[in-house]
Amino acid sequence: MVYFTTFIEPRTPLTTANQDITLWESFRKGDKEAFATLFREHYEILFRFGSKFTKDTELLEDCIQELFIELWQAKSQTQVLSVKAYLLKSLKYKLLKVFRKKGKILPLHENADGNFEWSHENFLIAEQESNEKKRRVLGALERLSSRQKEIIYLKYYQNLSYEEVSEIMNINYQVARNLLYQAIKSLKTILAGSLELFFFFL
Repeated sequence: MVYFTTFIEPRTPLTTANQDITLWESFRKGDKEAFATLFREHYEILFRFGSKFTKDTELLEDCIQELFIELWQAKSQTQVLSVKAYLLKSLKYKLLKVFRKKGKILPLHENADGNFEWSHENFLIAEQESNEKKRRVLGALERLSSRQKEIIYLKYYQNLSYEEVSEIMNINYQVARNLLYQAIKSLKTILAGSLELFFFFL
């Protein structure tokens, strides 16, 4: 019997989400400091997310820079409900556009797996677990489809709601729930046996 337990961080505090919206509305009115704060607070999140699709850090950094330049230029036209989800989705589709133009990897639309990658830095397994168990977990994650990897990353690593995940992945709410359910079910099947694993998503 498999005991597959996930421990996730609490959802982002509502006050943080509200602060993001406040900063966003200030930047839309031309507040450069609010804009700079949004960039500083979300740059690492965007970089880590983008790195799941490409190892070209220079290209990724350029895309993030271009994203914020475009945001500043169109600030009076952009209203959002979730700043984090909006930025992640915007970066994903900016990368998609570049990939299609360069023909480097598969497009990342809703019907393609793309090139989503996991690495050791994505999550921590309980320290008491053996290297063999850790190796099996990484191997299991690598066997998931890219869409399954992506939803696990967004839901547990980024602590996003199903609504936010749906927006980023361009799928509806129920499809998002089903996709995550199937991802976890697949992991349980791959890791079948007497293995007890405790996942700590960062």
